[in-house]
Parts: sequence; C-alpha cells; structure tokens
Amino acid sequence: MARKPVSAPLAEPTTVPTPKGVQRGEARTPAPEPQTPPVSPDQKLRLIAQDLSAGGGCQNCKLCKTRKNIVVGEGNPQAQLVFVGEGPGEQEDVMGRPFVGKAGQLLDKMIEAMGLKREQVYIANVVKCRPPGNRNPEPDEILACSQYLDRQLDAIRPQIIVALGKFAMQTLLNTDERITQIRGKFRAYRGAKLMPTYHPAYLLRNPESKREAWEDLQAVARELGIDATGGSSSIAD
Repeated sequence: MARKPVSAPLAEPTTVPTPKGVQRGEARTPAPEPQTPPVSPDQKLRLIAQDLSAGGGCQNCKLCKTRKNIVVGEGNPQAQLVFVGEGPGEQEDVMGRPFVGKAGQLLDKMIEAMGLKREQVYIANVVKCRPPGNRNPEPDEILACSQYLDRQLDAIRPQIIVALGKFAMQTLLNTDERITQIRGKFRAYRGAKLMPTYHPAYLLRNPESKREAWEDLQAVARELGIDATGGSSSIAD
C-alpha cells in the first residue's frame, strides 16, 4: 500500500518585538525626513556666478566670442534696492565689474545722494557680456541671458528695482513705451516695485535731464523709508 504523505508541521508565527513606548496595535510614527538647510541669497548668487563661469565661461550666445570678462553683478545679497542696466561697457568688460566707468561714477553719486552706499545695493545688467561697440543687446542675446538676471532678482528679492535707461526698462517690462512716458512711475515686477529712470550714460550726454532723474531717486528713497531731502542733489546741477 502507498504511504500517505506526511504534512510538514506548521511554522510558528514570527512575533516582531514592539519598540519601547509603543503599545501593541498602535501605529508607529515614521522617522522625520532629514531637512535640507535653506540656501541663503549669497549662496544663490554664488551658484549663478559658478554657472556663468563653468566650462570656460558661458557660451549661450555670440557675445562670448568678443567679451573679455563676464560681468555677473555685485553688491549686497540682501539689498532692498537693485539697479539694472542694459549691459557692460568697455571698462566693465576689462574689470569684470558693473558700472565702473564714467557712468558708474555718476551712479555712485546718485546712490550716495539717496543716503546710501554702493555696498548697500546690488547692481546688475540685462546681459552679462559686453555687446561689441556698446551696441544694444540683440533679442537672442537677451533670451540667452535673461535666466541669470531672473535668478539674481529671485535670490535677492528686493523691494525696489531701478531700471536704468530705455533698454533695461523696455526689456524688463516687455514694452515699447518710451522712457520719457513712464519714468518716475512705479510698475509691478516679479514681486517688487520697478522704477524706470534715465541711464547715467544718458545723463552725462544730457545733463538737463539730471533733475528728473533725481526726482525719480527721491521717490525711490521715500518708498524705502529713507529721508533723502537732506542729501546732496549735486547730480541735478
């Protein structure tokens, strides 16, 4: 006769030990996820500079073929006030810093007249490389470079942005309006207030417009809670 198969004995259920402090049947609280420390504005700006300099420098547009230096920007990473120009000039291209020529010297006077120092604000440009012959940046160059200015403004999160000149104003606000039509009037831009005014280089060629520029800067100072009435108005002379 064939033998009946012998069934294997059933295994005893495994009991997982209950951690101390937890009642049997109680849901366990998962361990907290490790938190990434917040990135400071200064760190964000350093990352932007690293991205621009990586691989021998940005090659996103044709300006890379003629530039000497990439002019990223400089100033206080936590500035409440940011000045934006159109692009580096000859001196800026040589030194790798924004607004260091004659127009930059006038901009320094404009900042000081407001009761501030250059180190308290941030200064940048729409494009980071000098267009040949100081011509206006072309649309493809602006498109290639716009991400960096956007990242700078998002990192700093200023209260006010001053657009220096027609080109910076038209680029930031995406408008064809003339600067004489909208200068002195605040516009909303990326969570900040944007004030269009004349570029310092224009003021050097047209000193009769300095008084209007000084009025624009006084409006910016009032918005920041700065009393600029006692400041020097020499830029308007």
